[in-house]
Amino acid sequence: MKSICPVDLPILEALALFFPESSKTNLRSWIKEGRISVDGMAIKSTTHQVSKGQRIALGTKPYIVEGLVPILYEDKHFVVIDKPVGLLSVSTAFEKTETAFGYLKRKYYPRPVYVVHRLDQDTSGVMLFALSTDGLNGLKEIFEKHDLTRQYVAIVEGQVPKEAGTWESYLVEDRQYVVKSTQDRTKGELAITHYRVDATAKGYSLMSLTLETGKKNQIRVHCQEAGHPVAGDKKYGSKGSPIKRLCLHAHLLAFNHPITGKPMRFVSPVPTAFYQLVRLPKERSAGK
Repeated sequence: MKSICPVDLPILEALALFFPESSKTNLRSWIKEGRISVDGMAIKSTTHQVSKGQRIALGTKPYIVEGLVPILYEDKHFVVIDKPVGLLSVSTAFEKTETAFGYLKRKYYPRPVYVVHRLDQDTSGVMLFALSTDGLNGLKEIFEKHDLTRQYVAIVEGQVPKEAGTWESYLVEDRQYVVKSTQDRTKGELAITHYRVDATAKGYSLMSLTLETGKKNQIRVHCQEAGHPVAGDKKYGSKGSPIKRLCLHAHLLAFNHPITGKPMRFVSPVPTAFYQLVRLPKERSAGK
């Protein structure tokens, strides 16, 4: 459910306007559970002010796997999660069980769970896993053909000079697992990132980044090579970590269902700390 606020109102008054049958206790619980978002940003304060024209959305109450990983959607073919920052997507030599993949394998056992794509450990947001071979094959084809929309939100260092544009290069990974661009197209993989600058303040820029391709560390490398590394990304040139995390978030994932063909769209609200770092006169969603 999405509603457009007709006038400037505190969030509780706006919710009461759209849900007159609900008690103030219920409205406060929705906010506490993270179910309320304004222009794509999760609202956690009951005193938040909503401006005229902003979109208020009520999400479903998420099912939380092992008290940590919210499930945004599931059917018999795939599951979509909202991966927390700091959680590994899949197992590594150093961690086998405390991963998104491990949690889901335990939840759905004895059903199989298949990895479709990955997010870096310090990147949060929308991620999906297949639950059937048909779902896996269909989703792999969608990703291989880039027949989907993958939008990220990032805070980068400095003021990006152009409001919008495209970064394109061939990426290769060295022996130290650092990805960089190469002039040798026979060794690198084509990576294309479309970007838009949404706001600039306090020496940082809030950006929306849409992947045309999905290569390892693609956004982080392109931001670094443009002279604006992602804040908190020491591996790729960041000078500091203003909110003690990598400021990169998988905000939106949209595609047609691999079996039914139905349009699917999944959104993870932009972390509030991103907006607090780049203060806007009026909070806006990078997903607009």
